[in-house]
Amino acid sequence: MSDIQKKSKLPLHAAKIEDYALIGDCETAALVSKSGSIDWLCWPSFSSAACFSALLGTADHGFWRIAPTREPKSITRRYLPGTLIVETTFTTPDGVVALIDFMPPRGNNSDVVRILRGVSGKVKMHMDLAVRFDFGRTIPWVTHTDFGLRAIAGMDLVVLRTKVSLKGEEMKTVSDFTIKAGDEIPFTLTYGSAMGKDGNSPTEDPRSFSAFTAFDQTVEFWKEWTARNTFQGEYAEAVERSLITLKALTYKPSGGIVAAPTASLPEKIGGQRNWDYRFCWLRDTSFTLLVLLQAGYAEEAAAWRRWLIRAIAGAPAQIQTIYGICGERQLTEYKADWLPGYENSSPVNIGNAASTQFQLDVFGEVAAALTRTPAAEDDIKVSASAVQAQLIDHLCKIWEEPDDGIWETRGGRKHFTHSKVMAWVALDRSIKHYEQFNGKGDIKRWKKNRDLIHKQVCEKGFNKKLNAFTQSYGSKELDASCLRIGLVGFLPMDDPRIIGTVDAIQKRLMKNGLVERYDTKTSPDGLPPGEGTFLACSFWLVTNLWLIGRHDEARALYDRLLALRNDVGLLSEEYDTIGNRMVGNFPQALSHIALTHAAFAISGAWHPDLPLGSKI
Repeated sequence: MSDIQKKSKLPLHAAKIEDYALIGDCETAALVSKSGSIDWLCWPSFSSAACFSALLGTADHGFWRIAPTREPKSITRRYLPGTLIVETTFTTPDGVVALIDFMPPRGNNSDVVRILRGVSGKVKMHMDLAVRFDFGRTIPWVTHTDFGLRAIAGMDLVVLRTKVSLKGEEMKTVSDFTIKAGDEIPFTLTYGSAMGKDGNSPTEDPRSFSAFTAFDQTVEFWKEWTARNTFQGEYAEAVERSLITLKALTYKPSGGIVAAPTASLPEKIGGQRNWDYRFCWLRDTSFTLLVLLQAGYAEEAAAWRRWLIRAIAGAPAQIQTIYGICGERQLTEYKADWLPGYENSSPVNIGNAASTQFQLDVFGEVAAALTRTPAAEDDIKVSASAVQAQLIDHLCKIWEEPDDGIWETRGGRKHFTHSKVMAWVALDRSIKHYEQFNGKGDIKRWKKNRDLIHKQVCEKGFNKKLNAFTQSYGSKELDASCLRIGLVGFLPMDDPRIIGTVDAIQKRLMKNGLVERYDTKTSPDGLPPGEGTFLACSFWLVTNLWLIGRHDEARALYDRLLALRNDVGLLSEEYDTIGNRMVGNFPQALSHIALTHAAFAISGAWHPDLPLGSKI
């Protein structure tokens, strides 16, 4: 154990995933643990290198902790209602103190604000700050100032402003101080550029500001945003928290939406399924925007539409599954071998090689989203229509090819049933859209291919002995992605083949009451077997059960899934039913999308006869 770990009293590894809360400014995000430690922050954007990486390593890789010196008797947390502001309350033998964490709406710079409030008694506090740029690899040059400190390495500049006294200790900055009832002590950490506009260094420090004014502005920002939510059905609290989380994962300058703010949180503790999710999956962003549109957020939908058209512009044959937050295409994957990984789960992968995969299903998600999301300007609408027609024409040429599938397997391409179904969706939605708006497209050709796909899927994707749709043509393996077949309108929900698929998945893919994506032991995917249950799949099962009329089963499973959320209402990608803990990247957009979608179905706000985003 290093000197930093001994002094800070931090464990060798980061906290459990469920012990984190999210704060963000709609351009990047940070994870704050129950112990008051910020262990993950990529600055200045989601896709930037992290300056706090203790989440994937140790305290030596960067963190910022403010906590009582004595062990608290209890720690409770909450989000301030309708916001992304976290309040952590420490109850100690000496008194009670509250820590408020948030990132205000961005001005010229990005800020993390922490306000410590004395509630009762006198509490001795300790602060540790270890800035480590480039995912924990670079120790900056730190200069103490009359307002706090300045940390510089290369182009990166971080400025801490606080009134408490600071000192250097073992390559970090520490402070010991006391807070009493009624005191409010602010801390602000601001990112800036170490290079001046003229190319010379140093540059001026980022401007100072009032933490309390920033607090008021942040409350106002989130309150105004949540007030636009039109959903008033059952499970409204869970839906609101999910919508706020999805908004936080939106990159405001471009309209892109990241799948999660983290990289390489393992799908199995100690395993190798560790991927970087700080990018924009066409599939996930399409799902996200349709859910936001359903809840009344047309502005976000229009922004995403503009991002999409820019990202996929050009030859349709070059469409990618994943893009950067501004539409970047080069997302080279490499191993950050200086990081041991979350609880020694290695490798730590930065970047994502799945960007080069061929995933047929994205055509369906993109087409469905384009036909539902509003256009902001006429010229965008025209270009979107032209782009969509090109994509569908290209799809007609390639849909019979095998692909890598929704789960981005690395075990070879197959004729995945879900992929073919989504190719059908792309054609079906585009045909209906172009017929409704008299669009220019080869609709006769599109209809022919749509009908061919439907016939082929029913013949080759359905196993009569299993009475279920299977993972791929001719396979005996089940796959939870087939739970989406009825949800996208490929077949009616009361079709015996849909019901049979639901029954088969319940029988063969359930682990301790939750749904696995597929059996990693019997369905090789290029990686060692073993992962958690995929939470989105369990929510898909809820929606299926509700729509086929098995309401008691649906509610029981939905309530169990809601109980898996952490104390502030967040979900990861997967859940380990043996260790009873979250695994995978966190918080995960797809989990919260599926949670929200299921609530829409249960509340009668959506059904498969209308595309998600329609009002009924």
